[in-house]
Amino acid sequence: MRSISLSSTKALWDKTLFPLTRATPQNHYPHKYQHQQGFTLTELLITIAIAGIVLAIALPSLNNFIVKMRIDNQVSQLNRLVLTARNTAINTEQNVTLCPLTANNTCSNNWQNELSIFIDLDNDGVYEPGLPAIPPVPSESIVQVKSATTSGDTITYAGQNRVSFLPTGALSSIPSTFIYCPASDATLARAIVLSLSGRSYMSADLNGDGRDQDRDQSNISCD
Repeated sequence: MRSISLSSTKALWDKTLFPLTRATPQNHYPHKYQHQQGFTLTELLITIAIAGIVLAIALPSLNNFIVKMRIDNQVSQLNRLVLTARNTAINTEQNVTLCPLTANNTCSNNWQNELSIFIDLDNDGVYEPGLPAIPPVPSESIVQVKSATTSGDTITYAGQNRVSFLPTGALSSIPSTFIYCPASDATLARAIVLSLSGRSYMSADLNGDGRDQDRDQSNISCD
């Protein structure tokens, strides 16, 4: 009978119980042996060029959108200021003035400067905080202040230096129109129209041409 050596028996035993071959380093760590791929220089330059073209096309529209947002925000703030002045006159039953005040507390025509609403007892367009009050009439006081327009845009009110409301809410000054003119593009001008009753409304693009019109369908102009 053929004899089987001890070593041969052990090898046969190992082969029977552990049939799997020893794993190679590639099998244990496949990520170390995979080919790493990335952008070539040509592909990178093409991507940068495309991004530059897209940015050049989108940037003017973005700038125009930002300007419109600033104008809408400023006009809305101004309109809310007018409404606050009128409501204050009605609620307090006193004369109320809205205007840009100078250093000596008189109204000026610089409407892009800081704007103030104040109770104007004698309706003279001068803020006089020391004016004696006769109870229950309050003394003249500041109601609200709007910060100046710092973007270089201008605001006009037909050459007038104040908007004054009677206790009834009607205007005691001549009714006119606020014109907001952006420094970068006059075609984006907007307006706030005041009536003799003291009511106000903001202009809008009524015909879809990209410019605001008043109720007479006339374009808002900065001229």
